Amino acid sequence: MKEVMEMVKKRRIDWFLIGIAVLAAFLNFWGVWNDDAVNPYYTAAVTSMTESWSNFFYGAFDPSGFVTVDKPPVALWLQTISALIFGIHGWSVILPQALAGVGSVLLLYFLVKPTFGSWAARIAALVMATTPIAVAVSRTNNVDSILVFTLLLGAWALFKAVKKGKIGFLLLAFVLIGVGFNVKMLQAYMVVPAFLLFYLIAAKLNWKKKVLHLVIALVMMLGVSVSWAVIVDNTSASARPYIGSSQTNSVLELAFGYNGVERLLGQETGMSNGGGGDNSQMTPPNSQSGSYSIAPDASTENTQGGQNNMSGQPPTPPSGSMNDGGPGGSNGKTGGGPGGQGGGNGSKMMGSTGMFGTGTAGPLRLFQTALGDQISWLLPMALFGIVAIFIASWRRTRRFFQWDTAQKEMIFWAAWLVPVAGFFSVAGFFHHYYLIMLAPAIAALTGAGFMALLNLYRKNTGVPGYLLPSAVAITTGLQMFFIAQYSILGMSFIGVLGLGLATTLFIIKAKQPAWTSWIAVASLIALLLAPMYWALTPMMYGGNSSLPEAGPQLKTSGGGAFADASVNETLISYLEENSADTEFLFGTTNASTAAPYIIKTGKSVMALGGFNGTDPILTVKELKQMIKDGKIKYFYLPSNNKGSSSDVVTWIEENGTKVDSSEWGGETTSTDATTSASTTQDGFGGGGMQGGLGGQSGGTLYKLN
Repeated sequence: MKEVMEMVKKRRIDWFLIGIAVLAAFLNFWGVWNDDAVNPYYTAAVTSMTESWSNFFYGAFDPSGFVTVDKPPVALWLQTISALIFGIHGWSVILPQALAGVGSVLLLYFLVKPTFGSWAARIAALVMATTPIAVAVSRTNNVDSILVFTLLLGAWALFKAVKKGKIGFLLLAFVLIGVGFNVKMLQAYMVVPAFLLFYLIAAKLNWKKKVLHLVIALVMMLGVSVSWAVIVDNTSASARPYIGSSQTNSVLELAFGYNGVERLLGQETGMSNGGGGDNSQMTPPNSQSGSYSIAPDASTENTQGGQNNMSGQPPTPPSGSMNDGGPGGSNGKTGGGPGGQGGGNGSKMMGSTGMFGTGTAGPLRLFQTALGDQISWLLPMALFGIVAIFIASWRRTRRFFQWDTAQKEMIFWAAWLVPVAGFFSVAGFFHHYYLIMLAPAIAALTGAGFMALLNLYRKNTGVPGYLLPSAVAITTGLQMFFIAQYSILGMSFIGVLGLGLATTLFIIKAKQPAWTSWIAVASLIALLLAPMYWALTPMMYGGNSSLPEAGPQLKTSGGGAFADASVNETLISYLEENSADTEFLFGTTNASTAAPYIIKTGKSVMALGGFNGTDPILTVKELKQMIKDGKIKYFYLPSNNKGSSSDVVTWIEENGTKVDSSEWGGETTSTDATTSASTTQDGFGGGGMQGGLGGQSGGTLYKLN
């Protein structure tokens, strides 16, 4: 035992880091086994990708390879590998993201520690582990946590390149950004300015070599970025799936259009005909909000703490809940301007609070309640930290234009923070869970910045010494603002605690008693209480797997995780009996409606218009040929998502034979839990992916002649 203890001491195991990693694992993993369907859009794709190499390579949404998902496949490759090893379950497709979340916490620690010290690294890791939106995303099969982990790996390689002076690490850093592009396209490029700037100011080479190295690195980054896209776009359209959410069947168009310019200027793809069901873009047209409450005649409960609307009717927010407040509410919160939709997670739509409830564009957008309680709890501390790091380094060197390592790394994290924050401040088309991109920079600057603030405070050096209590006071004030929309008592508690500690720091600054550091530590703990609670809410109340977010509103909205995958067993039986020899079990307008049936049956369901229901995949002539060839026999047309401007849908309505609902409707029953589906009256009525499933009050099944 003595030898073991000596080995532990020699290796200098950081038990604080071990504890933080355990906390991160708990927040990311606990209870995910209860979420069988997760985001059905991606789970359906994983189901399809396990069935053939072609589906795996292209990221096909359905087993027949009719259409792809609207993202590159790298993250889905990891999910598919996990599913091949452990089977297709909710937890197995979540596993890569949860591991990436924990990995990001560890990477951040090792990025911060060499320059800023162990305590700065511990604080940074703890902040990253308890960032609400980071936890919410890591508990789903949305790909953002894998993207962040990939970019942090790139940052690690970049730091190595600067310290060791080896171009190989620099090339690896930019190659990893290219890999990130193949996770979520242009979102990965948000950090490119930080990578470029840091290498230019930190690498110990002459300017000519720096520029040459960066040019080579950028070329490699671009090559890796477009490698998959070029292969796919140069493959005959008849030999591969249609590229989902593109209008020209092109990956490059998808990257720079729907997943590119539209993210900044506002969504256009999928909005043209009013028929676009979208698990992350729109709430159900007939729905009043995206927070699904149980109907009076339903009894099925969400085992994660929420409840499902199993009635097949448009959901109504429960009386007296946070969703009340009518048109002024947003995200289940009180307040907001006229025109905002009330509703819980996943319901943030257009109105005065911005598209999808993301607030009003402007420089203070991240401090608004629409976004702030997901990411900005410690943003003021991070901003004060930037100032403190710069001042502390300047006091050591007394050279304003000759930066030390601490200042250079501070600039790197600030250059990560500012462009990303700028994008979210002005962008017209994004979702709350994209905000995880800000988490590493805020966490790193909070950890390093807090220690710099504390050092300035201890040295009692004039005005800079007051930065710490000022940071605590202002950060507390922002947190009170966020909490006030839910609980006056909670706001008061945080206010008394945080402002009390800030006042104490102001008062004792001159005397610097022995217990000063304990007051500072207590103030930091106080500032972590609210985001820690927010981070716990997806686990406590059930998170929304399609549009992940955190917060007390999940308690009344029920999260919505299980309502995403509703199927009709009677419909499946009817179709399996009557279309046994066809390639497609049936067709429907969009991926939202099709996904649960792919997950449940493992069979192909045609999403005629792809993700949004508006992709121009088939012509009437092509559909007629498929019917003639016996590939498809039935088509389900949801009542609130008809894609009315589609010539194909119009032809189906005019020429298809309606099947009496009594033949395929059936009664509400529950499917086996392992199939990730709960059954609704008409099979398309649960609180689905904010589109094809959610809030549907019925539809029509056509036999195609």
